[in-house]
Amino acid sequence: MGIINYFCRIFEHLTSKQAKMTDKKTIEVKVVNKGHQPLPTYATQQSAGMDLRANLDSPVVLRPLERKLIPTGLHIALPEGYEAQVRPRSGLALKKGITVLNTPGTIDADYRGEIGVILVNLSQEDFTVNDGERIAQMVIARHETAHFMAVDMLDESERGEGGFGHTGTK
Repeated sequence: MGIINYFCRIFEHLTSKQAKMTDKKTIEVKVVNKGHQPLPTYATQQSAGMDLRANLDSPVVLRPLERKLIPTGLHIALPEGYEAQVRPRSGLALKKGITVLNTPGTIDADYRGEIGVILVNLSQEDFTVNDGERIAQMVIARHETAHFMAVDMLDESERGEGGFGHTGTK
């Protein structure tokens, strides 16, 4: 019986370790949807971002190099210590040259206004944003709060003051 108990304990340890590796923390985010699009959802179980959709009364045309604020109709209340990051959708960027300015855009936990997405057209052709179109993705992320301490001198590091390509390959 001793060997069976030993293997049972190993199995329990491994399955509990595997469960911890796949556990994702879920937080509640209050949302008011003043638009007519569905709430953002994750496309797959392991997706980091949720698609944001344009909430428009009529299509919006973005001319080459033009930028516009596109409404989503969403207002959120994040828990303290979290932010929402608005990022481009890779397919829209690659296929159409449409990206998000101010990337990633940060939505603070105390912001209650409508989420807007600043789109820019980096292509040579006009692009039409239609109602309901997936225009960006939103990632909810935990962040820390920093307290700056004024000092007279910083400790030395291997890099020192080297920047702007300093750590690139030689």
